[in-house]
Amino acid sequence: MFNNRDFVIVGIQPWDIGIGSNCKNIALELSKHNRVLYVNQPLDRITQIRQRKSPEVMKRASIIRGEVTGLEQLDKNLWTLYPSFVAESINKLPRGLIYNFFNKRNNQLFAKEIKRTIEEIGFKDIVLFNDSLMFLGFYLKELLSPAVSIYYIRDNLISQRYFKKHGAYMEPQLASKYDVVVSNSDYLAKYLAPFNKHAYMTGQGCDFTLFDSSDKDLSTPDDLKSIRKPIIGYVGFLTSMRLDIKLLEYLATNKPEYSFVLVGPEDDDFKSSQLHYCKNVYFLGAKPERELLNYLRHFDVCINPQLVNEMTIGNYPRKIDEYLALGKPTVATYTETMDFFKDHVYLSNDFKNFEHNIDQALLEDSDHKRSARISFARKHTWENSVNEISNAVNKFSLE
Repeated sequence: MFNNRDFVIVGIQPWDIGIGSNCKNIALELSKHNRVLYVNQPLDRITQIRQRKSPEVMKRASIIRGEVTGLEQLDKNLWTLYPSFVAESINKLPRGLIYNFFNKRNNQLFAKEIKRTIEEIGFKDIVLFNDSLMFLGFYLKELLSPAVSIYYIRDNLISQRYFKKHGAYMEPQLASKYDVVVSNSDYLAKYLAPFNKHAYMTGQGCDFTLFDSSDKDLSTPDDLKSIRKPIIGYVGFLTSMRLDIKLLEYLATNKPEYSFVLVGPEDDDFKSSQLHYCKNVYFLGAKPERELLNYLRHFDVCINPQLVNEMTIGNYPRKIDEYLALGKPTVATYTETMDFFKDHVYLSNDFKNFEHNIDQALLEDSDHKRSARISFARKHTWENSVNEISNAVNKFSLE
């Protein structure tokens, strides 16, 4: 296990992000036994202009103006850094010398600020942990000279247009430069394995603190009280980029005796979908994180009606562990990554199979199955995931 090391973590998700973050969870776990500097991306030129009135941009602008410090100590072993410069927005530039020049310049400014900060707080022989920061992190290994470098991939980002333009060729190059590549799915580890022989699947963690809270509310939420059973439920962002609207419409039409409850914010495609005209589909909107557990407790079956595409095929859905940690019968779309859950989740290859599996999940639920689901999910802690990352580094070091 990592112990008494100095970690510099860079990534695509800022510390003040409003949703769950693997990288933040890893940072918090590492900080239990190591010192950690979590470095946010610098404000880029376009965001500075377009979102200048957002609280996040205003905070970064005040740091850039020198009005407040960008270094914050969050705990005894944990700091976060908000850089005090503006990075040039260069993604629209074509591949070639001009793009490379400005990207390297952004990297140099980024590294300069990181170096100044690690000297200030006394970090030595750093471990560089890069959470998919493929552009601003492209030259960091050379510029920071870490004792160990780790590249972490948890999403197939190059399936998205923004990342694909330069990421399709830069991410494999970046992976080849780092000492170790780690991932939360076999699919993504295999994707980068041809470019780095030390590419490993190190699992996924889940934050079970809410599940163990002594003050949890077990009462039925008010907006669930009038909904008839059985309740087939989903919790999370309702986006057509990841979820299959047609599958949900099929299920609602073919199972009028079931109530389909969707908890979470909607994108425009969901807002305009036919699901809003189905009498047995209930959109309950976004809920505070502390309340989500109580909704899950009152679902009879939990579902993940995932759309299979380049973005989702290698994705490890954290919500599956959350469903299983409550012992809930769970039905999900089959992908290669979901095969990891095959002994505890009903995996579905098509609409009809998904419908059948919901029936089976209701029919076959038992105390024994619930206990097995809970036991399986509880193994997926951030402590275990970080230990696997440590093991991956040890394999590299022993070579």
